[in-house]
Amino acid sequence: MKKFETLSSSVVPLPIENIDTDQIIPARFLKATTREGFGENLFRDWRYDSNNQPKQDFVLNNPTYSGKVLVAGKNFGCGSSREHAAWAIQDAGFDVVISSFFADIFKGNALNNGLLPIQVSDAFLAEIFKEVEKNTDTKLTVDLEAQTVTIDATDSQESFEINPYKKSCLINGYDDIDFVRSQIELIEAFEENKVFKFY
Repeated sequence: MKKFETLSSSVVPLPIENIDTDQIIPARFLKATTREGFGENLFRDWRYDSNNQPKQDFVLNNPTYSGKVLVAGKNFGCGSSREHAAWAIQDAGFDVVISSFFADIFKGNALNNGLLPIQVSDAFLAEIFKEVEKNTDTKLTVDLEAQTVTIDATDSQESFEINPYKKSCLINGYDDIDFVRSQIELIEAFEENKVFKFY
């Protein structure tokens, strides 16, 4: 995985609550086993009509909005467990998803795949949406080391929580296997020095 330190980016606003994983990536697109290509079907049924033509009123089809941060309404990623939801969001070019609440399974899948889910307060989420509505070029700065999100235009800032282990993995660009490999010297030292007791 790529290393995540500090990100400054404009945002794509999606102020819809209770977005479930089937809306993020519909079940009919889950046949592939690799991560590539899922981005083109992100929010497929919201982005395209029955004739596969882009719906002009959907935010991902609006060239006014761009960036590596997706800002969504409360309770993002609910519904069935599917790692493909995190894959689709990443493949579409997002590094961060911000909401005021995430489903636990989605949050875990996101962190395991290098996508940073940031949970903020309802008030701060509303503030982000308000600033983006005023200026579509509004930028956020995400500092993972400091665990803060800042609205650049106003300097309004909020802290967020993250599992320390997952934070370390993101900063170092590790998945779980990479982390184990990074500890190989400690593992080998333990193996050399352990004492077997026979009873």
